[in-house]
Amino acid sequence: MKTKMVFVISFFIFGAITVNAQGGFQRRTVEERLQIVNQKLDSAFKLDKTKLTDADSAFANFYRAADKLREDMMSGGGQPDFQAMREKMQPLMDERDKKLQTILTADQFKTWKDAIEPSMRPHRQGGGGNR
Repeated sequence: MKTKMVFVISFFIFGAITVNAQGGFQRRTVEERLQIVNQKLDSAFKLDKTKLTDADSAFANFYRAADKLREDMMSGGGQPDFQAMREKMQPLMDERDKKLQTILTADQFKTWKDAIEPSMRPHRQGGGGNR
């Protein structure tokens, strides 16, 4: 019985390591990301329906454009240059932020930039310093 239990536990650990090593990360869809943004904006600012719809539009446009850019940069095979990707993403982020500034108050936008937006960035695991 002990042997079976050790085998089962080992099997699950091995499976978890294998999935992680194969890049078990799945990018969320635009709709899933919009739902997360809506929850954060609603809980932080209690926006009315019109403002929430406007914010949805700004984020949907941003996420679709960012996904297309990411696909284009990764279509060449291999790993894309993340610095180049960041530079190409900056105008998309600037456009989204410009739209958000018309939707949110100055204080709300500052809260978005300082607290909410950083909390939405994916956290990379692993390490060993800079890559």
